[in-house]
Amino acid sequence: MCAEQEMKQQLYSDGLPSQVFTLTNQQGSSIAVMDIGATWLSCKIQLRNELREVLLGVDSMHKHLSQQAYLGATIGRYANRIKHGKFSINDQEYQTETNQAGNTLHGGVEGFDKRRWQLTEQRENKITFSLTSKNGDQGFPGNLKVSVSYSFSEQNEVSIEYFGKIDQACPVNLTNHAYFNLIGADKGGDCLTHHLQINAEYYLPSDDSGIPLGHLKSVVGSSFDFVNGKRIQQGFLSEAQQTRHAGYDHSFLIRDECRGSCAIAATLTAPDQSLQLHVKTTKPALHLYTGNFLQGTPSRRLNPYKNHAGIALETHYFPDSPNHLQWAQHSPLLQPHQTYHSISSYCFTTL
Repeated sequence: MCAEQEMKQQLYSDGLPSQVFTLTNQQGSSIAVMDIGATWLSCKIQLRNELREVLLGVDSMHKHLSQQAYLGATIGRYANRIKHGKFSINDQEYQTETNQAGNTLHGGVEGFDKRRWQLTEQRENKITFSLTSKNGDQGFPGNLKVSVSYSFSEQNEVSIEYFGKIDQACPVNLTNHAYFNLIGADKGGDCLTHHLQINAEYYLPSDDSGIPLGHLKSVVGSSFDFVNGKRIQQGFLSEAQQTRHAGYDHSFLIRDECRGSCAIAATLTAPDQSLQLHVKTTKPALHLYTGNFLQGTPSRRLNPYKNHAGIALETHYFPDSPNHLQWAQHSPLLQPHQTYHSISSYCFTTL
């Protein structure tokens, strides 16, 4: 029995089975998504001689409930961190649930990754889930209604589209927390031999708990320079900004001309040159996380994942943006008269 079928037969914490949906194209490639956490469970790309799983994931609900790495989950209300879980809107201070070093990480204790989303649309190549987050949820203001759609094309492109409406101003920052390993997510290797190129000239330094220090820094002359591309292991752990996080766990400001549905923000290439991933996004930032604390995370295999088993390329607003007015041009504050809308896509190309 395949992993997706096993997940369907097992109960979530609410006592009901999960719903798992598979989208397949004419190339023989497929993705699987689940209503729990609106999670991207699997991504199998058809190569010349194999069907390769490139997404870290699990094969049972027990493993899903025990993992704390947000594997493939939809993240909200606020992706990444908010310092001390505090922010102010119109001089009113809000306190959100803290769950990491005294900060709010990925929406708090019960973020969107732990919710059962409702299926609202199902087509041959598209699945849409929706969720309502009530006023005060995890301390966030306003009644928020969101949806996330997964589409899978004949060109092996996974497009994730987010919508949201709210009745009270609140910072909203949605993303997907997929981890990629293009050489094979279930083969036991790590991602440090992958080649990575990021169209960003600035990155955001952070303190020991991942909170931004408040200023952007040029990547020139540092280990954070991926403008021309390099192997991730080149310069790995070579300076304090990395060693304090056991690797990369930093946001990059994507060049304006490299944002949008047609522009490429980053490119990840398998070490054997067999497969390439192009990341496109309408969001201003890309967060690079090299799986520095994946050790012991359940996998589809008998053995759990090790550190650096996969690389996350999270597209979103800057962490702690509600507390940094200097980033006003990239503000995550959603107003009642606005519609939250963003698209990020992941296009896999065989070489």
